[in-house]
Amino acid sequence: MDLHAEGRLLSDPRRTVLLGARVLDPGDPGRGGTGGHGPDGVTAGETTAGTTTGTTAGTTALEVTGGRITAVGDAALARVGSATVLDLDGAVVTPAFVDAHVHATATGLLVDGVDLTGCASPRALLDAVAARVAARPGALVWGHGWEERGWTGSPTRAELDRAAGGAPVYLSRIDVHSALVSSGLLDRAPAAVGAAGWSEGPLSAAAHHHARRAALAAVDPAGRDAAQRAFLATCAARGVAVVHECAGPDISSVADLTALLALSGGAAPGVVGYWGEPVASAGQAREMLAATGAHGLAGDLFVDGSLGSRTASLRAPYADAPGVHGNRYLDADAIGSHLAACTVAGVQAGFHVIGDAAADAVLAGLAGAARATSPGAVRAAAHRVEHLEMVDAGQARALAALGVVASVQPLFDAYWGGPGGMYADRLGRARAAPMNPFATLLAAGVTLALGSDSPVTPVGPWSALRAAVDHRTPGSGLDPGEALAAHTVGGRRAAGDRSVTAGRLVVGAAASYAVWDGAGVLDGSRGTPRCLRTVNDGRVLFDALPDAGG
Repeated sequence: MDLHAEGRLLSDPRRTVLLGARVLDPGDPGRGGTGGHGPDGVTAGETTAGTTTGTTAGTTALEVTGGRITAVGDAALARVGSATVLDLDGAVVTPAFVDAHVHATATGLLVDGVDLTGCASPRALLDAVAARVAARPGALVWGHGWEERGWTGSPTRAELDRAAGGAPVYLSRIDVHSALVSSGLLDRAPAAVGAAGWSEGPLSAAAHHHARRAALAAVDPAGRDAAQRAFLATCAARGVAVVHECAGPDISSVADLTALLALSGGAAPGVVGYWGEPVASAGQAREMLAATGAHGLAGDLFVDGSLGSRTASLRAPYADAPGVHGNRYLDADAIGSHLAACTVAGVQAGFHVIGDAAADAVLAGLAGAARATSPGAVRAAAHRVEHLEMVDAGQARALAALGVVASVQPLFDAYWGGPGGMYADRLGRARAAPMNPFATLLAAGVTLALGSDSPVTPVGPWSALRAAVDHRTPGSGLDPGEALAAHTVGGRRAAGDRSVTAGRLVVGAAASYAVWDGAGVLDGSRGTPRCLRTVNDGRVLFDALPDAGG
């Protein structure tokens, strides 16, 4: 895919009617919810701008003119005669999806990297590294996805060095909050030695951040460009038209974010960039926004780490590590200062928060920011939190009252939830069961936006919808219509678009949609629909329709 080319415009001055389509509009979750289940798990109803009707289950039509939707259903059918017609023969049309939390370069590097997901043992990991080094002596080895559950110990640095043969090696754990690194990489990251999180095995906390920066710096601009293009092309082929890149000094670089933003739009998915670095004044907030090109100072601004690496900040110790409470990188005062500064500057702020003690700190920081500015000003800023895995109903109501958006990752529960999952190992079953309470958050009035945190879990909107619906804790999941709304409308709202047409398939909305060969979980199916076309703002990003025309 040529991401520098302008995407093929669907309709230019002409009108195009998508005929014979089953159009599934999510409704407007910000104005009364998306409705409940219909007989097939989908609520039926005609859709018009500003109404809340759930999803339209009937076969209908959609008219697009100049990159916007100009008629839906019978109104579009009545105008077929003078329009270019695309017969979809019963295919399903949804709004194009928004992935509200990604890391583009880190994911794209895995196209040519070492996939360690499902790696059965430390020996298998070392063998994979040795094979890559033999194929490309001395080159950077970038790998991701190992998880030590079922292993007996982790590889030591000495063992990794023997496999690496002097090459720089960076192997991130599945949660990307710790990594195995070789001495060849540490030669480029001397500040990692002895820093917080240092060990002869996996590095975490500050030591990991130093090593990760060195690994990314070892990727030349051509390699970075190829990785970013590969990632964006994959998103388009999976029906994702917009991604929220969560960049920052501990996870990527300004150069990385700048290069990605330059690829945004045209024939590529749109990129909403966030930069995770704290500020203490409105002036600093404005200066940092200008310096980075970011949309907001949010995303992976770490309050804590992850449960898998035992760096998430907890009120009570980890069940499998007595005395360990995890890491806190920002306290309530620093959180409140950042929120207040961004609120005054009119900038969206936000934080990575996973543990319950981290959630406490964020709530205290929000209260402080509301006192320093006003509750109304904080609400107007629509600040956001990422992950928010350990939060109770009272905290959810407090977040909703201050207009906070939650960017959540349903596949975290699918991968690690349940009574036999990693979360239960780390916390015990009783503490793990209430995690990722999507229904509680939605009921409290918190806007939800779904994402992958790729490469932690893969970009795949239908898998995310299914995980949100089939939550491992009964009563914590969403219904299909709510999940669709969170992955479409919610993603647009999370980036500050409050229009009644954002993420919708209604008259006046931007022509941003995806065509599929089925409706997956929206029909109660376990299957994953195949993307046939992805369109953003009237421009085709991906096309697999037979005899595709206008």
